Amino acid sequence: MTFCRTLANLLLSGTIALASSAHAAGITVHDARNRDVTVADFARTVSIGGAITEILYALGLESRLVGVDTTSLYPAAALHDKPNVGYMRQISAEGVLGLNPTLILAIQGSGPRETMEVLETAKVPLVLVPETFSEDGLIEKIKLVGHAMGVDARAECLSTAVGTDLAQLRALRAKVTKPVRVMFVMSLQNGRAMVAGHKTAADEIIQLAGAANAVDDYDGYKVIGDEAIVAAKPDVVLSIERGKDSLQADAIYAHPGFALTPVAANKSFITMDGLYLLGFGPRTAAAARDLSVKLYPALAEGGAFTSALSAVNCRQ
Repeated sequence: MTFCRTLANLLLSGTIALASSAHAAGITVHDARNRDVTVADFARTVSIGGAITEILYALGLESRLVGVDTTSLYPAAALHDKPNVGYMRQISAEGVLGLNPTLILAIQGSGPRETMEVLETAKVPLVLVPETFSEDGLIEKIKLVGHAMGVDARAECLSTAVGTDLAQLRALRAKVTKPVRVMFVMSLQNGRAMVAGHKTAADEIIQLAGAANAVDDYDGYKVIGDEAIVAAKPDVVLSIERGKDSLQADAIYAHPGFALTPVAANKSFITMDGLYLLGFGPRTAAAARDLSVKLYPALAEGGAFTSALSAVNCRQ
């Protein structure tokens, strides 16, 4: 009996020792650079990217945040309560490292390149979070952020809720019989429209809402002329709210190119909050649903969209 107790104690001690050593070794995260990053301490985290910050708050990890970027607009407390390290594409290495972070989580595409090179060579783990505009990409983003912060169970809770919302959205989208043609216009520059093509957040959110991108001949964003606008035959123009810089409906309707399309004829202009619409964070399914109902008002008659996010607590 004594021998059995001794053996049991030794096995228990060994298990604890292994667990402790695994924790001491840190968490390994495979990031967007196709690199393995070891995270040993996430107590002082800087978040660069609105979707990352939104995920961290949804996981109840705001107390670990010591800094955020200017795209971290949701929840409002993020920018209000946390130090601001600047716009995600114009980050200052000194501003980030001056916060003495133990971990930097940055969305793919953050910059400038020189800043990212400095951060990569610093003695602070930098995890570059993949930005893939798709349902699977959104789920993977949540899981990666949760894993980097050592809260895989919470991340599983959140990704499951988001997956449920996306399933509801697919059911709603299946009711669309004739997709409308939507053109996402970021801005008008000297009368020329900056428009979203494929492989953009705008392109994916349009498809998630059950519509078709009126632009189908290039990737990314591009300034196009009047002839290209007329040839694309958009039914609706979609844009984002940007305060005083927001694109106005009257400017679209009076534009020489859009004036010759169904957009002006039907007065079809939609604008939505930028992070909500294009952020590809936990609220993306709800944003796509809101867009879908704006595009197809009859879909609203099918009942309210009840987000699974509001019914679960993934913060503990």
